[in-house]
Amino acid sequence: MLRNNSLCMGQRRDLPVHKSLHEAARHVQACIGGVCCWELLRLLSPELILRREDSHLKGGAAKVEKMPQEESMRQCKQGAQHQQKHEEVPEKAEEKHEGLIEFHNSYRELFQFFCSNTTIHGAIRLVCSKKNKMKTAFWSVLFFLTFGLMYWQFGILYREYFSFPVSLNLNLNSDRLTFPAVTLCTLNPYRYSAVQKELDELDRITHQTLMDMYNYNMSVTQSDWAAQYTHKRSSRSLFHYVQRHPLRRHKRDNPAIVEENNPPVDKSDWKIGFLLCNEKSDDCFHQTYSSGVDAVREWYSFHYINILARMPSTKDLDESNFESFIYACRFNDVTCDKANYTHFHHPIYGNCYTFNDDNSSLWTSSLPGINNGLSLVVRTEQNDFIPLLSTVTGARVMVHNQNEPAFMDDGGFNIRPGIETSISMRKEMTLRLGGSYSDCTEDGKDVPVQNLYLSHYTEQVCIRSCFQLNMVKRCGCAYYFYPLPSGAEYCDYTKHIAWGYCYYKLQAEFKADILGCFRKCRKPCKMTEYHLSAGYSRWPSALSEDWVFHMLSQQNKYNITSKRNGVAKLNIFFEEWKYKTNGESPAFTVVTLLSQLGNQWSLWFGSSVLSVAELAELILDFVVITCILSFRWLRAWHETASTMSPPGGHDNTDFQSEVSGPSTPHRFTVEAVVTTLPSYNSLEQCESNRDAEMGLE
Repeated sequence: MLRNNSLCMGQRRDLPVHKSLHEAARHVQACIGGVCCWELLRLLSPELILRREDSHLKGGAAKVEKMPQEESMRQCKQGAQHQQKHEEVPEKAEEKHEGLIEFHNSYRELFQFFCSNTTIHGAIRLVCSKKNKMKTAFWSVLFFLTFGLMYWQFGILYREYFSFPVSLNLNLNSDRLTFPAVTLCTLNPYRYSAVQKELDELDRITHQTLMDMYNYNMSVTQSDWAAQYTHKRSSRSLFHYVQRHPLRRHKRDNPAIVEENNPPVDKSDWKIGFLLCNEKSDDCFHQTYSSGVDAVREWYSFHYINILARMPSTKDLDESNFESFIYACRFNDVTCDKANYTHFHHPIYGNCYTFNDDNSSLWTSSLPGINNGLSLVVRTEQNDFIPLLSTVTGARVMVHNQNEPAFMDDGGFNIRPGIETSISMRKEMTLRLGGSYSDCTEDGKDVPVQNLYLSHYTEQVCIRSCFQLNMVKRCGCAYYFYPLPSGAEYCDYTKHIAWGYCYYKLQAEFKADILGCFRKCRKPCKMTEYHLSAGYSRWPSALSEDWVFHMLSQQNKYNITSKRNGVAKLNIFFEEWKYKTNGESPAFTVVTLLSQLGNQWSLWFGSSVLSVAELAELILDFVVITCILSFRWLRAWHETASTMSPPGGHDNTDFQSEVSGPSTPHRFTVEAVVTTLPSYNSLEQCESNRDAEMGLE
């Protein structure tokens, strides 16, 4: 009270003289918060106070109904104090109910607060131009259109990021190179002694078939005819199985009685094929070919595989004679020996030899060029070959990694007799990104196909293993050209009568990818390839062939009558030391994505990451206010339903809700503190009392 009095007294010089007590009291109330004090009124308006005191003295009459001045002043002060306490209570209550987290009372209030305080450019226009509806509509359309365009750009960026693009990195390296593995096959399916008798009988049946179909009399050796009569039981047995799959021909324009497995070829001659049926012989088809040569070779190969499958082990066919095939071997001007190669047998390509495999110390090229690689002189004459199975002469070569098997059908090529073939190599490595960037595999363990080969994972290894596993599952036996799975046996029509029918049906599904092998088998993430370039020249030349063949006959017992067609030379070397590495790197990283998003956000709104946080806060507040309003509506509906008792209701109070009366809703808004002007009743009462006293006087 003293502080307020001194405050007003300090400002009394600036205050005007009031004409009435009521105006003076209002001025004092505005100064000190409504405290009524006659001393201050005397200071502010002394003339009014003196005029009232003079009129009081002139009356001279006893004041019967007048209230004493001290009592009136006391009541005036008590009223002012009561009014001041009444105004302080809501302020304390407001401070008491202020919570840690508060939300706006309506969507309109939330939106106005956001637009007035956000750092996003253009949002303030939605509030400042609210008195002009045209501007408000214009800025609203522009604001949301900008948002739409920005998020459209965001969608393009996210789509590009989740497509996981890669960048190709090309590196050229120069270093000493490890020489690859080289596999060389004779192209001579040898008449092995273990199957010699059955092969002779198969040749006799084939000769008779060619005579019946083409009127071609094929020469037969005396040993073949001797085998025919000395092994009649075996002959009759083989003849019985061959007759189940006869080789036939018929005109193309005639309607086929039996379904064909291959599509027809538009030619005027007849088509050749052999019959294949299931176990009950109620479903058959012709495996046909447009060429009679291909049909005879495939039919002969089919029976040849059945003969080989009866052998208990491939070791029985191991009749390798390295010296009779390889006349000379040299690497980096050093002679090769048996420790530098391994041998295996191929049903079609005969004896095969792999140089520089994992079983020996690996060769390293010190220098590029033809004199620093592998040089071979090989025999290409075929005296003991099977003419119905192999129709070419020479040798077959394939270059591959040490940890990969040699698939001679896929990557091999033939060298010609009497020719020197020089093959230059260029090494190339490919490193792919795994995971989401490419569908590659590190080691094949995540591929749902069992690896049947004793080698590292490659795509061809997986594909062939997949076919073999499906073959065992569908046909009950394994194909002879591929590794044997555990617990299975090779197909033989003496045990599996209809395996040929099942195999060719399965092969058609395999090529059409019905089996899914090409989808299951993925590329390895790390690959090493060798790009080859071949050059050919006549070897030996006409002037040097005499002394060359003489030297070969002295050193290697070379006694071939047809000199030029019986020998060939092969050179394999690196073209250069440099090798190329193709690597992949992510083209769109997380850093790039954030940078692009920030560029788009700044372009359309000129704001930062904190503006995004403000937008997220707006969405959060919107959700919370929606939940609170929904809860209020449900609560009000529940209270209304509980207060309205339906007719015929029960009186059991245990099933009635306790209603505590209307309660004040929860305050969840942040309101501005506005001081309410105090009431002037106390001043007016004091003034009326004073006027009454003056009237009585």
